[in-house]
Amino acid sequence: MQIDQERDPTGRSPSERIETIQIPKRLPVFPLPNVVFFPKTYLPLHVFEPRYRRMVADTTMGDRCIAMALLKEGWESDYYGNPAIYSTLCVGRIMSVQPLPDGRSNILLQGLERCEVEREHFDKPYREATIRIKPRTTEEGLTADVRHALIDILSRYLQTREDSAAWQGFFRDEVSDEVLVNTLSTYLECTPLEKQFLLEADGLRQRARRLNDLIQFMLHDRHGAIGWE
Repeated sequence: MQIDQERDPTGRSPSERIETIQIPKRLPVFPLPNVVFFPKTYLPLHVFEPRYRRMVADTTMGDRCIAMALLKEGWESDYYGNPAIYSTLCVGRIMSVQPLPDGRSNILLQGLERCEVEREHFDKPYREATIRIKPRTTEEGLTADVRHALIDILSRYLQTREDSAAWQGFFRDEVSDEVLVNTLSTYLECTPLEKQFLLEADGLRQRARRLNDLIQFMLHDRHGAIGWE
């Protein structure tokens, strides 16, 4: 696969101030079987397939926006065609391109907004889609008790991990609710389907509650418990 997912290699944290960008109505789609992208996070990708090399070349000549999509189960039989994707995507902007001598490249995406696919287009080597930006709800911020509950369950979960010190920065008050929830959704060890479930949440508060439930499940599973609390 053309994926090398890790923390932003430039050392930056997810931006609290994403510049206002006019997202086009129709844009390229980059579908993968194991990646779910969230707004206000960064995603490094290694691009080597010819169709996606073309996509990067075309996009960097234009508005630099692409949408990341999760492939549905059964994609293996038609990977080099156009297997089915989940309709809720995240639009990202190409922030940097590192060309490699053999035509491959490393790119860095910055997550912008969630969107819904209205129509797919297959007249280019890569897939495109007409999309509709999913409107933000009026209650995007977390209440103090919801944020506290999320950080509390995360703290308990991290006690079971050797890399807990690397996560302490997320507990700072200046980290916004959206960056906190979306970054945790990106880097916690959830399955792609669980992450898609988080992306499809109706607003940040619902995503935080779903994330809380998933962390509880992972915590209980690590201790040998079965099922949800």
